[in-house]
Amino acid sequence: MDNSTWAANYTGQLDFILVGLFSQSKHPALLCVVIFVIFLMALSGNSILIFLIHSNAHLQTPMYFFISQLSLMDVMYISVTVPKMLMDQVMGVNEISAPECGMQMFLYLTLVGSEFFLLAAMAYDHFVAICHPLRYSTLMTHTVCHLLVSGCWFLGSVDGFMLTPVTMTFPFCKTREIHHFFCEVPAVMKLSCSDTSLYETLMYLCCVLMLLIPVTVISSSYSFILLTIHRMNSAEGRKKAFTTCSSHMTVVILFFGAAVYTYMLPSSYHTPEKDMIVSVFYTILTPVLNPLIYSLRNKDVTGALKKMLNMGSVTTL
Repeated sequence: MDNSTWAANYTGQLDFILVGLFSQSKHPALLCVVIFVIFLMALSGNSILIFLIHSNAHLQTPMYFFISQLSLMDVMYISVTVPKMLMDQVMGVNEISAPECGMQMFLYLTLVGSEFFLLAAMAYDHFVAICHPLRYSTLMTHTVCHLLVSGCWFLGSVDGFMLTPVTMTFPFCKTREIHHFFCEVPAVMKLSCSDTSLYETLMYLCCVLMLLIPVTVISSSYSFILLTIHRMNSAEGRKKAFTTCSSHMTVVILFFGAAVYTYMLPSSYHTPEKDMIVSVFYTILTPVLNPLIYSLRNKDVTGALKKMLNMGSVTTL
């Protein structure tokens, strides 16, 4: 095959076109404003939570350290996709180059994978705090917490390094339209001219492994936690333990449920419209929900926030 024929059949390094959310909406300007507001809420909510945890001595515990890392991931997570989408809508451009697409894909996969394992680490922290309270300070030391978080980031980056290069080296057909608002692996793979069935099987197995390990840790931890809560004599202790765990389980169900749909259900269950709705749920809505889930139901965080606001009002006066 000569160069001219190859160029006629493959996109090579030409730009992709993101056929995003706004093309599906009857009111794209209104949708753009709504997403921008949600983006600002996610940034401000998670940033405030990170600031409170690092500035308040009462929040210098392993649980809040993990929550601060979750907020950091959410800030990076939503920043990978939403600013590009909003700028494209404002500028009237919806193209993304192959290197930009690859970088977006890598960051997205890394952050998703890291968050999977971080949620498992948080479940283990809850297990130790509730089931082994007397040994908590020795089991969850400063060093152990940093090692767990470092391991989460490392395992997430492995996911990005494994899937991104393979996905982006496939030849793509003449159509350059990605029916998504960012470069998600399944959406990009649909443009490939070659047989991707083997790679899709390997990707499925990789995703099963990435989900299986955290889910096993989370389910085992909460099984022991529920048994311990059931045996508690103190009603106040049961309420506090249940509140802490229910907040975390809400985040787990939201995040893992969307991931299972995207990467593990057969392609017959997928349509571009459904895929975008699910992606909006866990790339845009989840980052704004997490700080609300962990702050509104947490007396320590709300207390620290009130203290900060009171100090601000006194300083102003």
